[in-house]
Amino acid sequence: MQVVQETYYTLSEIAEKLKVSYRTVYRWVQAEELAAYKLKGEYRVAERDLNEFLEARRTPRSQRPNPDRGEGDDA
Repeated sequence: MQVVQETYYTLSEIAEKLKVSYRTVYRWVQAEELAAYKLKGEYRVAERDLNEFLEARRTPRSQRPNPDRGEGDDA
């Protein structure tokens, strides 16, 4: 039997990685937008679940900010 190694992150690690607050990540989990496991009172998120969460929020290329024009530039 082959065991697949999975990486798990705490909510604090995800907050730091995405540059958002811990509270924001916690809200995503509470709203069931981000799948998580609760182990001994602490949440853990599988790397694959984090990737699915991010992919679901990816903007189409035409809507992405152009770094040469500046974010939000309507010119």
